[in-house]
Amino acid sequence: MEDPTPHRSRRRYFLQDIPLQEATARWFGALAEAGALGQMPGEDVPLAAPDIVSRITAWPVWAVASSPHYDAAAMDGIAVRAADTVGATETRPVDLEVGRQAVWLDTGDPMPVGTDAVVMIEHVQRYPADPSTVRVSDPVAPWQHVRPLGEDIVATELVLPENHRITPADLGACAAAGLTSIPVRRRPRVTIIPTGDELAPIGAPRKPGDIPEFNSLILAALVRQWGGEPVVTDPMPDDFDAIREAVSSALATSDVVAINAGSSAGDADYTASVIESLGTLQVHGIAVRPGHPVALGVASGKPVMGLPGYPVSAALTAELLLMPLLEWLLGSSMPARPSISANITRKVASPTGEDEFLRVAVGRVGSKMIATPVQRGAGVVMSLVRADGIVRIPRYTEGVEAGAEVEVELLRPLEDVQNTIVAIGSHDLALDLMRSFLRRGRPSVNLASAHVGSLGGLLALRRGEAHVSGCHLLDTETGEYNTSYVRRYLPDTPVAIVRLVGRTQGLMTAPGNPLNIASLEDLLRPEVRFVNRQRGSGTRVLLDYRLGQMGATPDRIVGYRREEYSHLAVAAAVAGGSADAGLGVLSAARALELAFVPLLNEEYDLIIPVEHHNSDHLRPLLNLLDDPDFRLAVDDLGGYDVSRMGELRATLP
Repeated sequence: MEDPTPHRSRRRYFLQDIPLQEATARWFGALAEAGALGQMPGEDVPLAAPDIVSRITAWPVWAVASSPHYDAAAMDGIAVRAADTVGATETRPVDLEVGRQAVWLDTGDPMPVGTDAVVMIEHVQRYPADPSTVRVSDPVAPWQHVRPLGEDIVATELVLPENHRITPADLGACAAAGLTSIPVRRRPRVTIIPTGDELAPIGAPRKPGDIPEFNSLILAALVRQWGGEPVVTDPMPDDFDAIREAVSSALATSDVVAINAGSSAGDADYTASVIESLGTLQVHGIAVRPGHPVALGVASGKPVMGLPGYPVSAALTAELLLMPLLEWLLGSSMPARPSISANITRKVASPTGEDEFLRVAVGRVGSKMIATPVQRGAGVVMSLVRADGIVRIPRYTEGVEAGAEVEVELLRPLEDVQNTIVAIGSHDLALDLMRSFLRRGRPSVNLASAHVGSLGGLLALRRGEAHVSGCHLLDTETGEYNTSYVRRYLPDTPVAIVRLVGRTQGLMTAPGNPLNIASLEDLLRPEVRFVNRQRGSGTRVLLDYRLGQMGATPDRIVGYRREEYSHLAVAAAVAGGSADAGLGVLSAARALELAFVPLLNEEYDLIIPVEHHNSDHLRPLLNLLDDPDFRLAVDDLGGYDVSRMGELRATLP
């Protein structure tokens, strides 16, 4: 006798009721084997594109122009030679000839040739009867009130790393850096297929048994929020062939297919069978509440998932499974939600075999944070609206008692949670590459570096403000790098000294080295204008040490007191023509196509407190030091010795 329900045998009961972590691992493992976990390709999007904010960079974004791209006045006033104002006081002011010694300008105007400082307009006295003369009663130092070329951004500088989520401020920085577009990852196309005979269009008259089809609104908005491009089909009836045809068609045009409803084990639930008929079914049923009936598979080399029909279950399982998939495809994590401790107001019983995700309302009562469970139920869509947070009750527990302290993952207000490695200390271009490589391998990891010099970095570690500090301080008595300074500035802090690179320091000059600068002695020539690094930097310490060996005093160097905070900034000053020479590394000279006179080799180490060195937080950075691709990229910058990268030189004290 013919089966009156010919598709009944195609339904699929739960394969297993497995833990969420195991289900995710099983599905992602199958996707990896099918080659379905490659990150999305890149596409150039104009800076003015309306949807560019929150897109993910497909590769590093480098500056093509400096900002400012000329030496600019930072104040309204007069441009002068600082030397012409020496000795000016209120009782003995200095008169300057307008046009020859003083040039009127506004903020942002280019500095006239031959000038090197700006006197603010408030400090300039005019002669009504003689507009050709102005009086100055306060002296200015060289480069005071001047924004030097590249003060903000230096051409070739890393503006945005790979796998970076774009913000409005990033657009301004990219425009300032000479860019007109940004390479971003294409949005994963997610087709959402609602199913169910009971579904009615939004706004249509309702009769008993009709359910407004609003799950697709929630799911599509979540997909957009997570960086995907949602496509919603017309609702499919509870018919195996119709659903199978819709999924097959979606697979041809989409990166991910999500079938909503029909994933349980009822007579009209065909989702799991459809997935299996088109490919392979890895998971059917996970141990979470709400959200038990989930189907996960692979078809045509693409992810296919069946989400439960109840709205709370659909939203939760999409967050647990679809969001991580989109993060993987885009190479970037969504901002993590903050968590707080709170006391729950009433007892909550929970099934022992499932992880329950309990939605709660949160408030402060006196000095305590209080969590109150909202109405439970997979179909209570308003619980999504009313909840301020989620409490996860682990499987194999019977719930929580009233007054118990629970951890609440806040849903609002949302705040960014930074997973950042903070590096404060000496500047090196390898740190820029490190930041990008970290994001390439671990999109949730960021490296924030501040260039305050080697000594400033050690002090930051002493104050507990950084995880790691770049350092290249030479002990002039022993010839050893960094160790004695660590002992001096961090006597009570156990630290690990890890080799980053050996590098070449030298003099950067204009292309072709027109002034024939060959050594530090040439800096004493009066026609050579020098640009220095800031006090406390390893480069500055090295320069002062060598000047002492030469028996030369700093005042013999023109520009000695002009300070910049990175090798690239020094290179930019030379490239811009405001200086003839600067001491720095070969990679910075190459970046701006300058001539380079090598002087000596030095050791650049990472100083890491042991508590951070042994932590998981710093593990991605330490692992990167053993990455052959990273070593090769640093070596390609020029002037580096990477042979001992990652070597633990010492543990002190």
